[in-house]
Amino acid sequence: MDKRFCDNLKAVRKQTGMTQKQVSVYLGVVESCYANWEQGRTEPSISSLRTLCDVFGVTADDLLNGEM
Repeated sequence: MDKRFCDNLKAVRKQTGMTQKQVSVYLGVVESCYANWEQGRTEPSISSLRTLCDVFGVTADDLLNGEM
């Protein structure tokens, strides 16, 4: 997985003041699943990526290519 996405995902989560647990509950996934996304071990599905964008109020391009 692209390190930029992982870094952006973690940065935007911290900017919103949410914990990994809070995000995982909102997404309906286990906390370790979300943690794996931030660590680059696995990738979210397209539907999960859309939900992440809604949760954090960012675009997919922000998460994939931006600098948070």
